[in-house]
Amino acid sequence: MPHPVLNLDDVVIQTATPAGAPQGATAERYDLRWGEIASRIGARKLGYNLTVVAPGKRACPFHSHRNDEEMFFILEGAGELRYGEARHPLRPGDVVACPPGGPETAHQIINTGATELRYLAVSTMEPVEICEYPDSGKFGAFADGMPGADNQPPRFRHLGRAGDARDYWEGE
Repeated sequence: MPHPVLNLDDVVIQTATPAGAPQGATAERYDLRWGEIASRIGARKLGYNLTVVAPGKRACPFHSHRNDEEMFFILEGAGELRYGEARHPLRPGDVVACPPGGPETAHQIINTGATELRYLAVSTMEPVEICEYPDSGKFGAFADGMPGADNQPPRFRHLGRAGDARDYWEGE
């Protein structure tokens, strides 16, 4: 059993690759760096990570979750939360709730400060998730099941647009 306590100074920050993107790919406006915490402290139903974002960047596109709920706790730096059609300033000590929903709960944290923005991210980590990206009109379907014989979870990840839809009977 992992030790249930981890100091944030001991979290290893890595550059991450978003789901569906080629390894090492990052869009110009984004800085996706984070340190995984959950498995290191024995979490089972919640995901935890320490996210670090460079000035002027954001960690991910504006998006909403149909199943997962997220919470962010701002540790250092200054930023802005895009939430639905509103924008809110962020500073250390702020707690942000992002419940599941559609475009009205779409969210994105942008570093508007002159130094790195650091925040703790917590998620319910539902095994099946649909994300919607209002800025680009995309959606993502993600299913991470229970580990198989090789102890690796089976994964299904697909990004598309509603216009790519097929008739239910096509090819049957």
